[in-house]
Amino acid sequence: MGIKQTLIAYEEVGAAYFERRGLRRYARVWSLWALGVGAVISGCFFGWNFGLDAGGFGGLLIATGIITVMYLGLCFCIAEMSPALPHTGGAYSFGRSAMGPSGGFITGLGETMEYVLTPAVIVVGIGGYLGAVFGTPEVYDPLWWLAMYVLFVGLNLVGVETSFRFTVAITLLALAILLVFYVGALPHFSWETALNIAPDSGQNRFLPKGWMGIGAALPFAIWFYLAIEELPLAAEEAHDPKRDMPKGLLLGLLTLVATAFLTLFLNSGIEPGAQSVGVSDEPLFLGFQTIFGDGMGTKLLALIAVAGLIASFHTIIFAYGRNIYSLSRAGYFPRFLSLTHRRRKTPYMGLIAGAVIGYCVALLIHFLPQESPVGAVLLNMAVFGALISYLMQLLAFIFLRIRLPQIARPYVSPLGVPGAVIAIVICAVALLFLFLNPEYNKGVLGAAVWYFLGLVYFFAYARTRLVKAPEEAFAEEARARQEA
Repeated sequence: MGIKQTLIAYEEVGAAYFERRGLRRYARVWSLWALGVGAVISGCFFGWNFGLDAGGFGGLLIATGIITVMYLGLCFCIAEMSPALPHTGGAYSFGRSAMGPSGGFITGLGETMEYVLTPAVIVVGIGGYLGAVFGTPEVYDPLWWLAMYVLFVGLNLVGVETSFRFTVAITLLALAILLVFYVGALPHFSWETALNIAPDSGQNRFLPKGWMGIGAALPFAIWFYLAIEELPLAAEEAHDPKRDMPKGLLLGLLTLVATAFLTLFLNSGIEPGAQSVGVSDEPLFLGFQTIFGDGMGTKLLALIAVAGLIASFHTIIFAYGRNIYSLSRAGYFPRFLSLTHRRRKTPYMGLIAGAVIGYCVALLIHFLPQESPVGAVLLNMAVFGALISYLMQLLAFIFLRIRLPQIARPYVSPLGVPGAVIAIVICAVALLFLFLNPEYNKGVLGAAVWYFLGLVYFFAYARTRLVKAPEEAFAEEARARQEA
């Protein structure tokens, strides 16, 4: 029996349904800061550097500036929406409140793809660093990936208290490693080294791939910031999300702006330079070799540097678990995926399902014949999901301002609707360039097919089997008050 609402139907569930799907509050502002920074910090250890190969130093520098503006617009919008809509659905709950159930699913599905694929990108980087340290051949990389998934999904299953404590510790360690690198790299910096990529015919060393190289570098510049927007997924585990969420988000963004530009300059501008760094699976390791030499101490530093990748790997596993949990609890995904452990209150089914999908996608690309690095292909696929989610969240911000002006907004974006519009334009351009890059667009097309099949699942099946989860009920009540 469903409660009809146009083409959407809700099924009645009892109190026991939500008792099996409860979370536990723990996080405060510094835990949220660590969650945001930790989710992204791996971007300074691996992934961003492929942008050097795509656009050269100048192309990636300009692209990073453009993407920084986009994230400023996005994060100010999320800082306003998250305390106004403090549900663990995050992006999905914003889209649901602003654009109805269909808008909620279109937003949430993009975020699911982003967060399931991002750990797969990071685990490839972890495998690259560990392989370099221990001298294991590339054929063993999938075993490193599997070991990491088992270990850190297990840690996320233990409980939110342990998960957040580890997040704070590993994020601080990652930042300390970057600080050591920045201080050590500064005396070695050289413009000649940063600009050592041979230019294409008719181009120059600053923009060796020309102006189109800026567009090609955009997805890799996104990697400096991708997943900072995950903080609202912890809303139902935060003690005071209305006060702490905007602070944690904006402090995290400020931290990441500093690390993005420092990493870009100092890792590219020391030997072996942008050309080698741009195709490496362990770019920071190359930098440590330049600073400290090629001895056991450097390998130890590289092993410690894996902490930066682990910080993001661990925190984004947290994120996809909560994302899958919230969409499943509301009936958009199969409901068993939102079950939580009776004692630990962790969404174990969502955590395991996301790990299986991410690992299988990485394994598939690893064994398919292709010339591009596995991590770079996965990165572009993850960015596809992210940009869909960003576009929908920015539209949700504008629609919420228009359609639900009466809801309480403990924090108000200083950039307002103009900031959201600028971010939308940059998002749309970046999404277009994902499909224009022939080196990576096959993976992006595969991600687009996956996304399309998800939409088919919703409109053919799930839309008539939704559940009145907290974010669903909030959206309906707010709309009813507005219409009254």
